[in-house]
Amino acid sequence: MGCRMQRRLALRRKLHILRMTNHSQSVKQSSAFMGAFIYLHQLKLKLEFWNHALMKFVNFQREVKVEKGEKGFQVKVTCEKGKGKLVSVLEAFEEMGLNVLHGKVSCTPNFVMEAIVDDVGSGQGNETADVEKITQALVRAIHGLKTEGKGTSDA
Repeated sequence: MGCRMQRRLALRRKLHILRMTNHSQSVKQSSAFMGAFIYLHQLKLKLEFWNHALMKFVNFQREVKVEKGEKGFQVKVTCEKGKGKLVSVLEAFEEMGLNVLHGKVSCTPNFVMEAIVDDVGSGQGNETADVEKITQALVRAIHGLKTEGKGTSDA
């Protein structure tokens, strides 16, 4: 008989804790379980939302956008922070014969560079840079790949 009372008291304690966690005032056992189930489901949805937000932040997309503007090319580069990103982007501009007329760089929380670049050889009859070539060179630069014209591999 003592064992049955102990089980009953343990069940009442557990139901009381269950009611306290989901803020239920119901006396019925089934209502307390249903409230706890709903509460756990809401917690699961919140957890999925935050996991999705975290994965979106961690798996940041690399983006290179180049548009032809009035003064030259408008370039926007967005990628994760890393050692030497700015240097590699500026070297890519130099290899293509582009001058940076105006630029903004931010490294908080990711590497973002906005610049207006102009083709140095555009007035001399040389092969001018186009949007696709600049985009490909910048993608190679932020991925850390060397261009075909370089013989050295300083990584």
